[in-house]
Amino acid sequence: MYNKRPQEAEDIIYGVRAVIEAIRSKRPINKIFIQKGMNKELFYELKEELADQKYNLQFVPIHKLNRLTRKNHQGVIAQVSPVEYHALTPIITKLFEEGEVPLILILDRLTDVRNFGAIARTAECNGVHAIVIPHKDSVSVTSDAVKTSAGALNKIPVCLTENLSSVVHNMQQLGLQIVASTEKTKNNVFDVDFTVPTGIIMGSEENGVSAKLLTECDVKAKIPMTGTIASLNVSVAAGIMLYEASRQRLTE
Repeated sequence: MYNKRPQEAEDIIYGVRAVIEAIRSKRPINKIFIQKGMNKELFYELKEELADQKYNLQFVPIHKLNRLTRKNHQGVIAQVSPVEYHALTPIITKLFEEGEVPLILILDRLTDVRNFGAIARTAECNGVHAIVIPHKDSVSVTSDAVKTSAGALNKIPVCLTENLSSVVHNMQQLGLQIVASTEKTKNNVFDVDFTVPTGIIMGSEENGVSAKLLTECDVKAKIPMTGTIASLNVSVAAGIMLYEASRQRLTE
């Protein structure tokens, strides 16, 4: 059963049986919303399917489910992805094998789907090889995100991870430098060498790059500003970072 809402028809599957079948068919699922306190017989079958699987489960009051659909959701709604998610390591390994210089974009807890779509569009235009997003506390790939990206999310691989720190460490082990975009540094982004294999971290709209990732990155870089407003919109900042990387690689 699919909810036929005008904007996100393909993003929602509702009903216990429909969600179970989506899990069994390995369909990419962003989140599963489950009614708090649900204790129905069908739910036990769903619990068995979810055992030992790493899905983003959110237990919510019934009124939230009712806002997502007016249909008979039976206390369970899954938000599915319109694209397949990818593993990052094989992408990087293949790039090195083909003589490419990896450029990976890491999005740390972005929450605005319009920012996500705009960043993905800029990333695709600048030769980014993959985008990494965390499984929780983050935007995910929805039909709205795909539309906002002008279809870029259909072209650029998106990698979903449980732990950004582990991904950063793995990228460093593979030979990539990790550059965090932050105002908490004296280093100018235009002085960073982006011609080497690089992963760029862009932080959340409210808090920027997390303190943990800032301690784990190799380089911190700020975008110089002369105005009085303290920070840029994250999609604009990402554009500046990516265009600098592209500029250096085109003129190398």
